Amino acid sequence: MEHIAALLLIVGCSGDLQECRELPAPTPIFETMEECAAVLPSTLKSARGKDSRVFADCVYVDPAMEEEDAVLEWDVTKDGRLVASITAVSDVVVASGRRAEDGVRQE
Repeated sequence: MEHIAALLLIVGCSGDLQECRELPAPTPIFETMEECAAVLPSTLKSARGKDSRVFADCVYVDPAMEEEDAVLEWDVTKDGRLVASITAVSDVVVASGRRAEDGVRQE
């Protein structure tokens, strides 16, 4: 299995930064931060024009989270900075139900 150390995140926004969305990265995962950082300038250059404003960054992935569920959280600040992190999901919510006597599932 491949070890993941970095995720390439590309975000496109409206000119006023009110609406932002993730854009697909040509290669989204990397084994080292250095590999990700090496392609960051060319990836950002090729993504320009897909939205009014485009941001990209390499996000560190903690190797200890390899077997855990994780979530990517990102935001573009008012001053135009992309801030992102990957964190482990600690509160797992499992849907549960019970079977009624007539065999119909109730929630």
